Amino acid sequence: MSKKLMTSFALAGVLALAACGDASESEPEDAAASQSASEEGQGAEEGAAGEQPEMPEAATEDIPDVVAEVNGDEISGEDFTVLYESQFQQLAMQSQMTGEELDQDELKKQTLESMIGNELLLQEAREQGFEASEEDVDALITEQAESNGMESADEFIEAYEEQGMSAEQLTEDARSQVLINQLLEDLKVEEPSEEELREIYDEAVAAQEESDSEEQAELPSFEDAREDVEEQATSDARNEAAIDLVEKLRSEGDIETHL
Repeated sequence: MSKKLMTSFALAGVLALAACGDASESEPEDAAASQSASEEGQGAEEGAAGEQPEMPEAATEDIPDVVAEVNGDEISGEDFTVLYESQFQQLAMQSQMTGEELDQDELKKQTLESMIGNELLLQEAREQGFEASEEDVDALITEQAESNGMESADEFIEAYEEQGMSAEQLTEDARSQVLINQLLEDLKVEEPSEEELREIYDEAVAAQEESDSEEQAELPSFEDAREDVEEQATSDARNEAAIDLVEKLRSEGDIETHL
């Protein structure tokens, strides 16, 4: 499975799942978005005030042709490099703003673990007999086109063709993502209790009260935010279940890494 367009489909890899699953302070969507935008704006202002450090370069000259084998399926160094460079660019910009040095060895390790996790999920989805229809694939591509501010799937495809990638490859990656999505959506998780929902909401309120930002959006009442909080709690539970599944598949699988 190619991972060239991995970041386009928000794959539920180990990195993404762990980031969601480890979040101890979940906030209603509008408040979280406001806080994030405020923090980013503050960081940009602080960075502009001083001299910007030189942007580091991704160290990819030592990437082998095959970075891992997962139950006999290879993850190529080329696919790894594409994903690694994409993640590196995002984190390098953040490191410029924060002044923290980027640990490329650790990022490479995390990137590889993410790709291995997604390969395990894809293999499991196929093993369980999930299928991706053409309608499912087209819907995912259209969804990603819209999330990237494009008017149509055709525009999304053209953008990737301009980067040297084919429409066939985009479709293949979308098909793989549909299978993974189906597998994760099929995971059984318990519905959150009223007590758990209240706890999540109270944590969000406490986090906002402790924030130094003066441009915080006012949190809605628990009753008004309940649906969003419930969706967040269910998403977190599903993420944790997915992490557990990846760990189980990894412990039972035959995995060799060469990075």
